[in-house]
Amino acid sequence: MVDVFDIYDKVERNNILLSFKGEITSDLLTSILQIMENKMDNLQEVPKTKKKVYNVLVECLQNLYHHLDDASGESEDDKTRSAIFMISRTLGAYSIYTGNYILNENISGLKARLDEVNALTKEELKEYYKKVLNNGEMSLKGGGGLGVIDIARKTGEKLEYNFLEIDNKISFFTLNIKITPNN
Repeated sequence: MVDVFDIYDKVERNNILLSFKGEITSDLLTSILQIMENKMDNLQEVPKTKKKVYNVLVECLQNLYHHLDDASGESEDDKTRSAIFMISRTLGAYSIYTGNYILNENISGLKARLDEVNALTKEELKEYYKKVLNNGEMSLKGGGGLGVIDIARKTGEKLEYNFLEIDNKISFFTLNIKITPNN
């Protein structure tokens, strides 16, 4: 039997405001955004922080939604269609955690993009954003690759990530983003 109290206690200790594991749908995105907006209202969050968290949350959820299909069909079970998302709040700072399966063949490109974004200063990020925006190139998923750049610009923080190899075809990609009110 699942120890529900143990799960509850871990959620409480880690200040998790919202957690979801499963298939990401457009209806779910709308629901999560509404729930978080209500939670931040209840916490009486200042409008500037609320807007920053909301905007970063939109980017994170869109990334999950648009890239979840990348690894589906590469495993015997359907777990590759599943993703995880959590948001916590500690001492006024928010942390957003996402995790999803990714094809191993796509790791080097994503890692290079994340490392490139992490290496840039605030001013360089602004210029890079403009360059990519004006470039006009679209990815296979229909985006211009602005998501991670935008997240880094809005948070002022480095993007923490990891790839955990599951087998020779897929890995599990995690992205941790910190949002501090004064950044």
